[in-house]
Amino acid sequence: MTPGPRTPDPMTPISMTPISMTMISDEALMLEFQSGSREAFAELFVRYRGPLYGFFRRRLNGDPSGGCRAQDRAEDLMQETFLAVIRATARYEPRALVRTYLYGIAMNLLAAERRRIGRDSAEEVAEEPATSSSPEAVLWVRQALARLDDGDREILMLREYEQLSYAEIAELVKAPLNTVRSRLFRARMALRECLEPGRKAEATATETPIQAGSAAAANDTESRPLTRAEREVI
Repeated sequence: MTPGPRTPDPMTPISMTPISMTMISDEALMLEFQSGSREAFAELFVRYRGPLYGFFRRRLNGDPSGGCRAQDRAEDLMQETFLAVIRATARYEPRALVRTYLYGIAMNLLAAERRRIGRDSAEEVAEEPATSSSPEAVLWVRQALARLDDGDREILMLREYEQLSYAEIAELVKAPLNTVRSRLFRARMALRECLEPGRKAEATATETPIQAGSAAAANDTESRPLTRAEREVI
């Protein structure tokens, strides 16, 4: 009698293939890496190399030594983030999302980098020299970013670029959730006023008292996220 297919033992771990690696959660990958899986770390690297590079690149955009230098440092800091993960593997505990864990390391490295180059965070997003080919909107937004409070600017970028949730941002910046919401609203409104400098004045001059009241009520609610076009000019 020909034996049928063997039923797999449910207690026997199944080795993950490259296909299954792309389907597993960040947190499960981190635990696999903690157990010695190089494939798990490689998958985490693939998932977060680009986002972490972008995180550093945008915040080092005002480096006076030039764009190429900022790109090189962004790449270095991205790699240092993963090196820090490797060094701290044994101490990792799944208390938060891996994404939050990685950006927490990145923020610490960024703070150290800013101290190293002797400039505060406002200078990290300083306006680039204007050129005849620079879109006016780009200059407006960079000027608005430079005027934002350091904390408001960081919350805005974590939300709009890194796409973190309000809870994740609150954990990273160590602020209450409602504080994160209000500061994000304030930062978005400041940018919109810069993106549309004439629209507000025109609307104020022509609106009726009822319209003015409606506008004031609308401002009490959370502003909508920035559009893709608005994010691209920041």
